[in-house]
Amino acid sequence: MYHVYRTYGDGPHKKLEKLPKIEKGTWVNVIAPSLEEITEIESTLGIPDDYLRAALDEEESVRLDSEDGTVLLVIDMPYENFDANEKYRGTHSTLPMGIILGDDYIVTVSLNESLVLQDFISGKVKDFSINKKTRFLYQILYRTSTLYLRYLRQIDRITTQVEKELHKSYRNSELIQLVGIEKSLVYFSTSLKSNELVLEKLFRQKPMKTYPEDEELLEDVIIENRQAMEMANLYNNILGGTIDAFSSVISNNLNIVMKWLAAITIVFSVPTIMSGLWGMNVPVPFQENPYGFLIVSLVTIGVTGIVALYLYKKDMF
Repeated sequence: MYHVYRTYGDGPHKKLEKLPKIEKGTWVNVIAPSLEEITEIESTLGIPDDYLRAALDEEESVRLDSEDGTVLLVIDMPYENFDANEKYRGTHSTLPMGIILGDDYIVTVSLNESLVLQDFISGKVKDFSINKKTRFLYQILYRTSTLYLRYLRQIDRITTQVEKELHKSYRNSELIQLVGIEKSLVYFSTSLKSNELVLEKLFRQKPMKTYPEDEELLEDVIIENRQAMEMANLYNNILGGTIDAFSSVISNNLNIVMKWLAAITIVFSVPTIMSGLWGMNVPVPFQENPYGFLIVSLVTIGVTGIVALYLYKKDMF
């Protein structure tokens, strides 16, 4: 599907208007389009054949291309992962989003709805104009970097909570959740590094008309992206050490339990052996003694106590 928008009004009173069809000077937001919709948009706006399809491939690399005055920028956008019941799973991933700039249009295309673009549509971003395509592009990039930072802080809070639960339970489920978070951080680190390369290329080449205030905004984008990348790498290193530490603790606790069970088994095997010996159908000591059972019981208790004391001194308990 796709939606068409344009801005109208002056200064801080600009408003976003939704249009029924594609026109010049508009923003076309494309989300998981059908083949017919792709063909319609390409023919209406004259977009190169592979530009729209680029961001619809989950494995598409981040890149910056220009052809006949049309600029394509593909970046990785962060997303929260949800299960089949639309419940947040506590992990994140990234998907490519394409931004196409022509002479009189701007097109954004992705497989999923983006929170970044929703902020523009819902009116949370006040100072933007579709007519100022370069600045609009840089604003999208800036809010993408800040969204990475927001998700990274969210990941940090989730990690702290899972660590607290691990201190209490040492269950595998918490470790599996930490591994999922670590995977999210790897995705973020890789995507942020790729985004940094294309941002620097965008800063050097400037494939579209740029004003001084736009350059300052792009510099801010690069700084925010670099900060997010450093934060992702830091969290990833810390989380890797945390997972290793908790894995060692869980393994050590398991060894302690196994040692304790082995000691208990040895201690309780003593009465079994003693009763087995005196239960044989052969002559045994104290069989004629009226206090034979009591004597054997006391001997068994004594031997069991000695064995238990020996194991205790060997730190088996």
